[in-house]
Amino acid sequence: MNDALVIIPTYNEKENIENIIRSVFSLEKNFDVLVVEDNSPDGTGTIVKRLINEFRNRLFIYERKQKNGLGTAYIAGFKWAIAKGYDYISEMDADFSHNPKDLVRLYQATAKEGADVAIGSRYITGVNVVNWPMGRVLMSYYASSYVRLITGLNIKDTTAGFVCWTRRVLETIDLDKIRFVGYAFQIEMKYTAVKLGFKVKEVPIIFTDRTLGESKMNKSIFREAVFGVIDLRKRGIFGKIKPKKTNR
Repeated sequence: MNDALVIIPTYNEKENIENIIRSVFSLEKNFDVLVVEDNSPDGTGTIVKRLINEFRNRLFIYERKQKNGLGTAYIAGFKWAIAKGYDYISEMDADFSHNPKDLVRLYQATAKEGADVAIGSRYITGVNVVNWPMGRVLMSYYASSYVRLITGLNIKDTTAGFVCWTRRVLETIDLDKIRFVGYAFQIEMKYTAVKLGFKVKEVPIIFTDRTLGESKMNKSIFREAVFGVIDLRKRGIFGKIKPKKTNR
């Protein structure tokens, strides 16, 4: 077993899943991969299972009966990773919007440079987004600005979904109390980590919109992010965000 795991949630990603897995396994740093598969009707899970025969003890699948949101998929993956003893756990999309080569830089930021959380940031050095229409670029950029305004987070890319977490962070956060399931999940996790005193580092990346498959973004996910941060801030103000209780 390697010390680092990459979690890739999937729903209808047959066009991308094999290539993204092979790209991760071609890196100079060895990562294991866990695919959290939400019963895709397009056969994504079947492709992963075939590849498991080729990449035994490096590729794993966690199958869920239905699509229950991005946040719950990652939390299932985080719990699996903790149980298996991984020290560095990364999350990334299956559609190549996150360049697999940048996994090494996020790992280095945590394993070598002292960060507890490393974020692949689209906005730390300007706006590094490719193939998005201008309206979506502006929406994403100003959404992060809005989150910073409401929460006080000193993070440029608060909605980023390309993140490396140390095991200590995920063991400290009470994952069962994370409320949001869409992209607001990404905000809640970062906010919780900061409130619990962990060191966050942003690593500049170039984000490239998917060329194959369909985006999972919708209006309900956006609404959750807009209104959810207000509730998140209230919880922070009233001391509701606390480390997970242990039996020690």
